[in-house]
Amino acid sequence: MKTARLYLLVVAFVVMLTGLAFAGQTFDNVKAKGYVTVGVNGDLFGFGKPNEKGVWGGLDVDTGHAIAVAVFGDASKIKFIPLTAVQRFTALQAGEIDVLCRNATQTLGRDTELGLDFVHVNYYDGQGFLVPKKLNIKSARELDGATVCVLPGTTTELNVADYFRTNKMKMKPVVIENTAELAKAFFAGRCDVLTSDASQLAGTRAVAPHPSDYVILPDIISKEPLAPAVRHGDDQWRDIVNYAVMAMIEAEELGITSKNVDQMLKSNNPNVKRFLGVTPGNGKALGVNEKWAYNIIKQVGNYGEVFERNVGENTPLKIRRGLNALWNNGGIMYTPPFK
Repeated sequence: MKTARLYLLVVAFVVMLTGLAFAGQTFDNVKAKGYVTVGVNGDLFGFGKPNEKGVWGGLDVDTGHAIAVAVFGDASKIKFIPLTAVQRFTALQAGEIDVLCRNATQTLGRDTELGLDFVHVNYYDGQGFLVPKKLNIKSARELDGATVCVLPGTTTELNVADYFRTNKMKMKPVVIENTAELAKAFFAGRCDVLTSDASQLAGTRAVAPHPSDYVILPDIISKEPLAPAVRHGDDQWRDIVNYAVMAMIEAEELGITSKNVDQMLKSNNPNVKRFLGVTPGNGKALGVNEKWAYNIIKQVGNYGEVFERNVGENTPLKIRRGLNALWNNGGIMYTPPFK
């Protein structure tokens, strides 16, 4: 008990120090060093992982690129830091990264106790289960007594324990911190089932030795709003990161793509003119160039383009838009007006 209290005091002290040290300073620090440092997964195909040539790709990686464009007008002004689930929040608190884009779920506890601020959701997810097809399991309710592979320090670890307890089932967790090592353990047969966000399961299955040997069960047992996070108390930096994410969503709603963005500069639609900086004001309000949103869409694309390029139905992940479709197309992706 004494150890637990001491730990909470240390965490609170670190949060207090980091909050004071970085309040209002991140934007200036980023501009001074010349690039944005982004914490990412590093092992999650479709969200944050370098290819065989060392080029980073994924939905979270593109989110980081959008932030770099907002600040510098250049998507290449960025450095990616791969982090495990256990390392990610500490790295942000300690100032080792400027922003975390690592499929992290926004929760009340993380918002309040860790000294973090989450920005707009860049992927709505839910926790699921990946099992070998040969087990012929059709539902998570058939997993009583299963050995379960799960990442530590995640909402999924808590959710799966609650799920089995609620349904009066037993489980034996196999906890491994590294995403790639956890997947290897599952594919090697060390556990019966791998549980995580459904998107992560799709990414893991996509890089399996034989993807068709595995199936994602239809059960979704939680809400997992995944969003970038910044340190609490730095309002300008939070605004920039927040609107960089939302700019991609707003562009899709306005019908602006990386292909037609130059043509859209001539639009008579006042919302389009404000969004692209033809009518100035939004850039000044954020403290960045008036062309910030234009540059994001030109270099990174709108949200629909980013989604389809990284995790969509024509990628190995084959994920449908679902909740991540725009609000006016059956989903819940929605932003405030850009005015």
